[in-house]
Order: sequence, then C-alpha cells, then structure tokens
Amino acid sequence: MDQIYEAALVPERWADVLTGLGRMFGAPAVSLLAFDDTRPIGHSETPLVEAANELFCSSDLWKQSRRLQYSFEKPTTGFVIAQDYYPPGFLDADAGFHLRRDLGLESQAGTVVAMPGGEVVVFVLERPRSDAPFSADDIHQLNQFYPHLARSGLLAARLGLQRAATTVQALEVVGLPAAVLNATGRVLASNSLLDQVQPLFVAKAFGKIALADEGPNALFQQAIEAIRSSAEPVVRSIPVGPRDRTMPTVVHVIPLKRAAHDVFGADVLVIATEVTASRMVPSPALLTGLFDLEPAEAKLAAALAQGKSLKDAAMERGIRYNSARTYLTRILRKTGTRQQSELVALLKSVEAAQVSHTE
Repeated sequence: MDQIYEAALVPERWADVLTGLGRMFGAPAVSLLAFDDTRPIGHSETPLVEAANELFCSSDLWKQSRRLQYSFEKPTTGFVIAQDYYPPGFLDADAGFHLRRDLGLESQAGTVVAMPGGEVVVFVLERPRSDAPFSADDIHQLNQFYPHLARSGLLAARLGLQRAATTVQALEVVGLPAAVLNATGRVLASNSLLDQVQPLFVAKAFGKIALADEGPNALFQQAIEAIRSSAEPVVRSIPVGPRDRTMPTVVHVIPLKRAAHDVFGADVLVIATEVTASRMVPSPALLTGLFDLEPAEAKLAAALAQGKSLKDAAMERGIRYNSARTYLTRILRKTGTRQQSELVALLKSVEAAQVSHTE
C-alpha cells in the first residue's frame, strides 16, 4: 500500500508497483493508462507492453477502440475479466487487443476508474495464452487494491504521471484544493484553491482543519489518526454533500510514505475533488471505488440511489435481505451517513450536480 501511494506522487515508482502486482497475480504484463476528457495523458507499464502502450496512445488506436466507451455504457465496480465482461467477438475486433495477442498475451483482468473530476484511469493485468486465465478468486484479491489504486490513479492523472519537485509546485500542479498535514493533523502548507472551498473546511485550534459536516468529519479525523498510528482507516475518501457555495465533493486523505514523504516533508496529503460530469464519460459512475465500497456494496448503493427500496434492491441484486442490511450498514459507515434516506439524499445531490454540468 505504501508503494502505491508513493507512486501517486513519484511516478517513476509506478513501474515497481505494477511489476509487484504482476508477480502477485502471475501477470508479466501490467499497465496503467490515464486519460483526461479528450486524450491520453500518460501511461506506465511493465517492459513487455511498453512499446504496445506507446503505439496505442500516440496513434489513433485509442480513438478506434470501443473498450472505454463500452465500460461507460455497461459500468461495473472493481476489476473484471475482459473475456467475461465484453460480449462475444468484441475483443476480436479491437486493434489494441491484437497488439497484445501479437505478444502472446490473452487473458486480461482490468478496471476502468472514472474519477469525479472527469479523468479516467485504466489498470490492466495480462497473462500469456499458455497460462491459466484469471479466475473469480483473482478478481476478489485484486479488488482489495482497487480503492488504493483509484486514489493514486487520480493524482497520477492530475500530474500527468510527472513528478513535482517541491511541495508548493505539487500542490499547484495537482490543480485541486489541497493541503499537506503533519502526523498530528496540523496544516503545513496549502494551495490557493483551498480558499475557494472554505465552506467545506473549518479551522481548528493548533493549526488543524476539519470538515464542516459532522458525519464526514468523523471519517476525516479517523483517516488522519489512522495514518498517524499506521493503521487502516474505515475509509480514505469521504463524500460530502453540497454546502453553501460548494458542489458535492470527495475529500481524499492520502498517506505520504517513502519518497513521497521526502517530496512534501509531511505525513498526510488532503485533496478535494468536486464531482462533475465529463465530456469523455457520458454518465460518470459515482461509486468507482473512491468511497472504498466493495463491488456488492457499490451496486446496492447505486440501486438505492435510483429510488428502490432495500428489499427491491436486494431482490434485483440476487442477495438475501439480511445480507443487504449488512451491506447497507457498511455503506452508511463508509459514507458518513446515518440512515438510508440521508445516503440517498447525498447520492441524489451528486446526481443532480452531474446533470447540471451536462446541461
């Protein structure tokens, strides 16, 4: 986990992270590709697919591929096995997939993460055709890394997979309201964009900050304390509903470890991303792992946001009502809400913001 968050701010470390994931899952080819609304903005990978990714991103092949568009039309949460996810014949018609086959690769496990600000990050692991294909157990294990990869991918996309040399430069280049804190939660530095979302944050004693909303702030403080004590928090990305002049926002609490700590001279990076629609993503997926929801939890939350009762949502998902109640309890805890109606109101407020931006 430390290596993943380190790579978010020290992009040359992505190669080690991707190689490590490949070793864990028997995949000699692992890729990270980042896009903004209209174009590829960077990629990192293991050596086997470096040339293929460069050709894909620098030519028109990425425009010809329908894989991203399909993932937006048929959204899913977490990693999927490509051969199971896409319809029959779909991959055979994809030029990018043919580049992989020419390298002897076949089975793919991947995820497309649509960020609240419109960026899109893709992670793909690939195995040779001579090896066993990815399994459901592999997907379950990969999903343990999903929210961490999603958060780090957000920073990677914003930085264009380039390293920022100083704290001030990094905070400005990120282009998001941001601050760095020490282990006790005291603000060491912030950028000017943070002033624009001041209704979201409130100043506390001893130079500390808090979220204005009580529920999300409890998760915010827990995340900071967890970093100080080297523990794993309930959630590192906290959804906050609209407040005064601010749009619905996700506040990310990211530990600064290893070389990333050296860049910032701090222990915690806090960034805020407003949830907006993307020209590249027709219907931005709200629950893309940034809230640390498991895939089953995210799908249930999406059904509830559509106005379905918990009972109907459970039937639709093919799960028992008692299991749905357990999922709902975890969803409420992770989103800082206290009851189902409050959760739905939060998700609806984000949905309304997306519609407004689209119009």
